Amino acid sequence: MLHRVADEAAALPGYAPNAGLTISPAFLEATLDLLGRLGFDLVSMDEAARRLRQGQGQGQGQGQGERPFAALTFDDGYRDTLRLAAPILRRHGAPYTVYVTPGFADRAARLWWCELEAAIARLERVELSVGGERLSLPARDAAEKSAAFDIVYWRLRERSEAELLEGVASLARSAGLDAGAFPAELCMDWDELAELAADPLCTIGAHTMTHPRLAKIDAARARAEMADSRDALARRLGRAPTHFAYPVGDPTSAGPREFALAAELGFETAVTTRPGMIFPEHGRAMAALPRVSVSGLWQDAAYLEILLSGAPFLLWNKGRRIAA
Repeated sequence: MLHRVADEAAALPGYAPNAGLTISPAFLEATLDLLGRLGFDLVSMDEAARRLRQGQGQGQGQGQGERPFAALTFDDGYRDTLRLAAPILRRHGAPYTVYVTPGFADRAARLWWCELEAAIARLERVELSVGGERLSLPARDAAEKSAAFDIVYWRLRERSEAELLEGVASLARSAGLDAGAFPAELCMDWDELAELAADPLCTIGAHTMTHPRLAKIDAARARAEMADSRDALARRLGRAPTHFAYPVGDPTSAGPREFALAAELGFETAVTTRPGMIFPEHGRAMAALPRVSVSGLWQDAAYLEILLSGAPFLLWNKGRRIAA
């Protein structure tokens, strides 16, 4: 699981709360080199699904006579996926999937986590009411801003989708920010998405229309968010996506209801952000696949190699292969 690939210095040294979403182009190269050294086949999501249907997984010693495999996925549709990541992936001959939120391409959805970071960067005090609690947090330097972001982010994550969006919008207004500018600055438009989709190594997947936490909205709206994103991508890019990624994707954002909706809508696979490796057993849970996060906070090949061994997830998931 990846998001952005970019070489960007923090605008304010010491304050980069969304840094985990961005890796450098050099680390993407290092990741691909490591996967090759460890003997992983790089496959598309179509091929990953085929292998799962045939009872294969990433673990070795399964008796299938095939090497472990990895499918590379990028969430949201950031412009740097086209400009910086795609050329590296082409050099390596690496298939990849980009889960696209059409609302970002339309400039109608909000990158609220980017808004929140930028608002707190501008403010010297963060004043916000969340669920009846009045927050008044100092934000005079990088350390205070980082602490304020952490508190506000998790308080808002506990609330409904509407409350989260309004809370961030309130801070953006206080900071004099144009919330609509973030998708235009960071995300691909439709022409760029068409350029990316023309790459034979690229698979376009769906990622809802506006990137809500699906478990926080009613079932009818959740279904519409999923189906409409598929249909919009089919209209604009000429092919209906068969793979889906749940926004945010943790247990508070996607669960059994959302997994059932993905299957009902005909998505061949759907991925979460729950940490874990793929095993043959996931052939029975194709709408609840885990992923290994390639994080900007841990850009170290040794750390990634430990993750790719699967050992941390064995502990994290208490020995369960399917933990959804």
